[in-house]
Amino acid sequence: MADAWTDCQPFGDLWYRRSMARCRRFPTGRRSRSRTVFSLALIFGVLTPILLIFIPRPVRSQQRQDTPSEEVVANLAAGRVIIAVVKDAILAATIENPVEPQTRIPTPVELGTKSLGIFLGAVEWTAPSSHLVIARLDRDLPRLRGRVASSAPHLQQAQPGAEAGDIDSIGHGVSERLNEIARNLHGKIDLAPDEPIAQLILADYMEYYGPEIWQLTFTLKQSMQREDYFDTHIPLPQYRQLWPPEKGQPRSLVEFHYPPEDSQPSLLDLIRNNIPEIEKLCSSDTKMQEVRNRLLHGESNKILAADAIQFLRGALNAIASPNARETIASIGMESGFSWILKPPAESQKPEEKKERPPDAPSLLHPQ
Repeated sequence: MADAWTDCQPFGDLWYRRSMARCRRFPTGRRSRSRTVFSLALIFGVLTPILLIFIPRPVRSQQRQDTPSEEVVANLAAGRVIIAVVKDAILAATIENPVEPQTRIPTPVELGTKSLGIFLGAVEWTAPSSHLVIARLDRDLPRLRGRVASSAPHLQQAQPGAEAGDIDSIGHGVSERLNEIARNLHGKIDLAPDEPIAQLILADYMEYYGPEIWQLTFTLKQSMQREDYFDTHIPLPQYRQLWPPEKGQPRSLVEFHYPPEDSQPSLLDLIRNNIPEIEKLCSSDTKMQEVRNRLLHGESNKILAADAIQFLRGALNAIASPNARETIASIGMESGFSWILKPPAESQKPEEKKERPPDAPSLLHPQ
């Protein structure tokens, strides 16, 4: 049983995951349960766990390091995101990579009639001992907007001053939400400097411009205030535009993997290598052959959405691991957001408390 701790290193009441290894805890007298990846400890006083999350900084700073603490666990949305920009739609497909028992499937979130976002990484933050869900970033995403005025980058900015589509605003909003969590993390968190704590994939049709795809990467920074006590901060994200490609570059599938060290070949590489599953899919239908050839020649913008959907569904089933969950969403050029393959419903434990509403009163923001 001692082998379960091999990849975990203790720092006081903090357990962190090294290189995506699983950390397992075996509470005394209880059935063993797997816990996650970014296990992050909160260093607090002796108040109840629910109130601990909202204690103001002056109170926190007076707490001793040997006082009881509340552990926070971040469950990951892990897997691959495959986006195809075709003739009359943007298709977003996701496959779960169950790196741990509590893995969440990367799920497209409708942000507007012609835009969507997909979170990868630390998407669900919980306090296991109190069964409190502190945050679900994918569910919060439609409401996360920062109060910024910026001319770029933009997601679906149709009119001057339009606020809803500004991805700079979305990036600020997500960063602010992550910092609400991070400001209560004072144990040492050992992550590689370039290892993202979360990524957000955005896709849309922008009026007078066309389809675009962005990747927003969020990292975590810490500064030591005294021995074994750190301030934690989430900087503003790094923005990377993946679509449209540069002039003369191929137009094909755009793919993202999380965890970052996931070395599985991309779907486009599997198509190039003509694996048996893809060959079987294409050999029975000339339209599927045409889709494959268009993707290989960088001409995805010449594929009809109906044909691309059929190809993606077959390809996902061919490459997904057994029991891995899948989703497919579409942004039609005319019809807007719609589901092709909805995510399965998540089971909720009977004793689990519901998420705390963002506008609920707290010690920091009493009503």
